[in-house]
Amino acid sequence: MPNTEFPTAIIALDVAPRTKPSNYPEPFASRMAGREKRSLGDIFGLSNFGVNLTRLIPGAFSALRHAHSKQDEFVYILGGHPILVTDEGETSLSPGTCAGFRAGTGDGHQLVNRTNEDVLFLEVGDRTAGDSATYPDDDLKADSGTDGKWQFLHKDGTQY
Repeated sequence: MPNTEFPTAIIALDVAPRTKPSNYPEPFASRMAGREKRSLGDIFGLSNFGVNLTRLIPGAFSALRHAHSKQDEFVYILGGHPILVTDEGETSLSPGTCAGFRAGTGDGHQLVNRTNEDVLFLEVGDRTAGDSATYPDDDLKADSGTDGKWQFLHKDGTQY
């Protein structure tokens, strides 16, 4: 019997961008201006991993530099030339380049668009329960609740 609840195939750019640009609390959420995500995995009802088509306008960041305790992440550059920032330094990326971030390494990562053109990339991450994220450059840490929603705290454990 065919599945009528979810589509079989779509045009990725036809998916509406998320209405809320970031889950971060202020003052961090406003730093995500210029980032546009389309939740592709959700369109198909995927529950084990997420897939986003993300656009960064010039000057935008993919996320605060972060590392996950349990969730792996993968990015594939479709267009533009972002800079990958990790604990090891900076790496220039271009279309066709991919990068993976294993859970539990503590190696904070983010993409930065320092060019005058948009960057477009796919990001894939698993949805392992009980994940946490650390942010080495900011007074922030996050824990994923049983409902899958993130709770953001100061590094001393107090809430935002």
